Order: sequence, then structure tokens, then C-alpha cells
Amino acid sequence: MQRTNNQEALHAREAQLQALLLRAQDGDSAAYKEFLSALGIHLRGFLRRRLPQHADEIEDLLQEVLLAVHNARHTYRVEQPLTVWVQAIARYKLADYFRGYARRGALHQPLDDADELFEAEDQEPAQASRDLSRLLQQLPDRQRLPILHVKLEGLSVEETAQLTGLSSSAVKVGIHRGLKALASLIRGNKENEN
Repeated sequence: MQRTNNQEALHAREAQLQALLLRAQDGDSAAYKEFLSALGIHLRGFLRRRLPQHADEIEDLLQEVLLAVHNARHTYRVEQPLTVWVQAIARYKLADYFRGYARRGALHQPLDDADELFEAEDQEPAQASRDLSRLLQQLPDRQRLPILHVKLEGLSVEETAQLTGLSSSAVKVGIHRGLKALASLIRGNKENEN
């Protein structure tokens, strides 16, 4: 019962922050101020857990993450969990921070065990979702939307056609070409890692 209540609270926080960001994107400056303030509270805890010996640097790093969120706010997609999007930004800022220390020889701490921004149980699905979202963003809408609706959301080809304004055959072609493009992108990323 406790775990269910915790998950409900996490979902409620996610929904509240997402609603604030979406209102802010529609021009509500008060909502944006509230979003940054609430997000700052969560990010501060996220950073403290990862940098317990560097508490004096938490506020500077927090400001860098909030600035990065601000600069990247136009990239947020409503179908994407907000926490996954924010965590990706925070992790990149942490990686930059750790690289800076590594260059100076002062800190060698891996990020492999970082957990979710709001303490979700399993990070692999969230990371996979973030990676997939990043790959999908590279596709044109005629490929991305059919994959999103049919393959990820489970809608039929006909439902997707109605939703997107594409013909059923265009949806099928979009899925085929999009999956082919995703495979190519993944192969390209793997080759770059080697």
C-alpha cells in the first residue's frame, strides 16, 4: 500500500510539473516561475544525492541545470514523461561536472548507478524511452507519428490515419520507412561508439 501511495505521489508530481510547463509554453509566466521553483526543489535533492561531498557546488550546478532546461524547453514533447526529459538534461550537466573534475584529477565517480529524478524504481525503461524519443525526434513527422501512434501507443493504422490526416497507405509507408531509418540511426550510433 505504501509503494502504491508513493507511486501515486510521483505521478501527481509529474502531472503537476508537466501541466505547469505546458501552461508556461503557452505564455503563462507565473506558471513558468512556479515550474522552475518546484523543479528546483526536486533537482536540488537529485544533485545532493550524487554530490554529497560537494555540497558547496550544488547551487551552482542547480542553476546550470535549470538554465539548460530553460534553453531546451522548446524540445520537450508532451507525449514524453517530463521527468525523463529533465533527468537527461541533469545527467548531461552532471557528466560535464564530473569531466571537469576528472580533468583536474579530483574526482572519478561513475554515473552508471544514478537513479530517477523522482526515485522511480527502474531506470532502464526510462533510459530506453529517452533514447527512443531522441531517435524518433530525428525522423520527419510522416515517419515519426505513425511509429509513435501505431507501434508505441497501439493505435490501428486507420485510427492513426484519422489522427494525423495521412492516408492509411501513407501511415504504413511511414512506419516501414521510419523503422528502416531508426535501424540505420542505431547502427550509426553503435559504429560511432566503437
